[in-house]
Amino acid sequence: MSAEPAGEPRLSSGVVELLDGHDLEGGVGLTIQLLTADASGWPRVALLSVGEVLVLDDSVLRLALWPGSRTTANLTRTGRATLAFVHDHASYSLQLEAQRAADLAEPVGRAAFCGRVAAVHRDEVPYAVLQTGITFDLPDPAAVLERWRATIDALRGVTTAPGGPT
Repeated sequence: MSAEPAGEPRLSSGVVELLDGHDLEGGVGLTIQLLTADASGWPRVALLSVGEVLVLDDSVLRLALWPGSRTTANLTRTGRATLAFVHDHASYSLQLEAQRAADLAEPVGRAAFCGRVAAVHRDEVPYAVLQTGITFDLPDPAAVLERWRATIDALRGVTTAPGGPT
């Protein structure tokens, strides 16, 4: 297991490219787990796609979540979460600090969050090479990809309050 060296945590160029919103078709099937803690302290897991996570650079990202979800309530309350996924034969765990931004307008209609990467953990071992994490298929890819593009475009336009993550 490895973590970023001391200093500001940075995402690898491969992770940035994976989640920068430019190749949504190539990201179909990748499931990203978003872990938050509920009011009782219990972990909760939401499953996201590349159409709901936008990495702007090596330390800044945005999320689009369902407004009435427990995950949205948890992240709004705590401002902390972990994103977990498998990429490039390794398990990634990104600790985030995030704040809620203005909701994305219809037809997207999602709660937007702006965040900073607080820690990056890449876990791999030489004796067992990870191939995939959780994956999915799209029964109607054209409609879903259209929605993802609209969501990513809306996330690109999100602004936050002064002092918050960009």
